[in-house]
Amino acid sequence: MKQEQNNIATPIMCAHFPYKDAHGSISMPIYSGAAFEFDTAEEMEDAFLGKSGKHTYSRISNPTVEFFENRIKEASGAAHVLAVSSGMAAISTVFMTIAYAGSNIVTSPHLFGNTFSLFIFTLQAFGVEARFCNLLDKEEVERNIDDKTCAVFTEIITNPHMEAIDLKMLSQIAHKKGVPLVADSTIVPWPHFNASKLGVDLEVVSSTKYLSGGATSIGGLILDHQTFDWSRSPRLGKLTQMAGKRAFQVKLRAEISRNMGAYMSPHTAYLQNLGLETLELRYAKTSASCLELAKFLQTIPAVKNVNYNGLKDNPFYAVSHAQYGDCPGAMLTFALEDRATCFAFINRLKVIRRATNLFDNKTLIIHPLSTIYVTLSPEYKKMVEVPDNMLRLSVGLENPEDLKADILQALA
Repeated sequence: MKQEQNNIATPIMCAHFPYKDAHGSISMPIYSGAAFEFDTAEEMEDAFLGKSGKHTYSRISNPTVEFFENRIKEASGAAHVLAVSSGMAAISTVFMTIAYAGSNIVTSPHLFGNTFSLFIFTLQAFGVEARFCNLLDKEEVERNIDDKTCAVFTEIITNPHMEAIDLKMLSQIAHKKGVPLVADSTIVPWPHFNASKLGVDLEVVSSTKYLSGGATSIGGLILDHQTFDWSRSPRLGKLTQMAGKRAFQVKLRAEISRNMGAYMSPHTAYLQNLGLETLELRYAKTSASCLELAKFLQTIPAVKNVNYNGLKDNPFYAVSHAQYGDCPGAMLTFALEDRATCFAFINRLKVIRRATNLFDNKTLIIHPLSTIYVTLSPEYKKMVEVPDNMLRLSVGLENPEDLKADILQALA
């Protein structure tokens, strides 16, 4: 690794699975069965009480998924990891664990479309308020936090706005107020940063993206760094008397995950285990190509602006570089003349794919306002502040010269 910053996590290792396989497999097998048999009723009782650590039912835990969770713990430095069915399942499950009727979440309106929708529509129906503010403004964040705030939530680099949030600043405010910092870190994978060292208490990830190894599967992760004092939480305070720093983990595993039923499937865990083994190699390539393309787009007169944190003239370059080094993700945005020009450009592309997703092995393009945010009312579209001439590019593994040629012919 080129970076030596103290916020960088440890390299991802190709670990052996901890079970003896009947056929000597060197890869973790897929345990796709629903249930697991026991020798005695007493052994079964201990398993359901969580005393033995044995698996009972694949909606609750599974050997293949457990192996994946343990590898993520090693890669990220988290104290506990739960794998779930999608990135959105990770976010919703976290707030089902810590939020309550009458509580509020302090966050930014500059969020991925479904996260914005979850906060402003879905959770609101259960009495949870979303307080949208400018997370770049320290005083504004402080004004919005009160004794009913269950969390401050942010994306580490907002999608598609590309704002790099100062996580240490945000965590200091949240912790001073007795509130956990929850961060979506999908856009920059381990080992290129360590969320805990930047003050993040709970981390959510769409493992569909970098981890799946080429968009093979849909998955999500909840990482508990066990750095927050949950005795200060109205929802989990009493549980700390028994579980201490593990209060969130216990509530999540023993109740919320079981009742919500969003646990990751064994086949998904198998595919994402494989993707994890090539994560560093793929990310090194895609992030380097993203920076090269960002510099290239800046030279094209038809391109109105280019937004990528790795560009030295980007307003978020300093904070992004301090937190993520030279690799602030493989996604950029750029603007053309107007919506019609964007659509015409998209339609002429031959190499770059017209598809929604991030960090596939293939380069993907999307017009965010007409896709991710298309169902929002004019009022909410104004609130999220996504320009109608913005395009989002997720850079894949193709030769950058082929991508440049494709962009030029589509603009011609």
